Amino acid sequence: MSTHALWWITLGAGLVVAVVAIVLLQTFLNQVKRIERGAEGIWEAAKPVARNTATTWMLTQTTVRLDRLTEEALRHDALLASVQGDSAASNTEGDA
Repeated sequence: MSTHALWWITLGAGLVVAVVAIVLLQTFLNQVKRIERGAEGIWEAAKPVARNTATTWMLTQTTVRLDRLTEEALRHDALLASVQGDSAASNTEGDA
């Protein structure tokens, strides 16, 4: 086989290798783009979740303060009930 023929075979093999490399790299690039789109979708879905859960650390304080508010409201209710009870008793005594 001549040197000229070996050069053509080498160039042909190089061309085949280059085409295969381009196809593989294009496939890889397409997969990377698909993964980026998926990651972007996850990121967009996670942002509202992060906004909605950013203050969950305050729930303990909210519970304590709600308990205090409930106790105070029950004291007011008891006071108003006793005042209304005294008022109803004095109205009943006045009717007699």
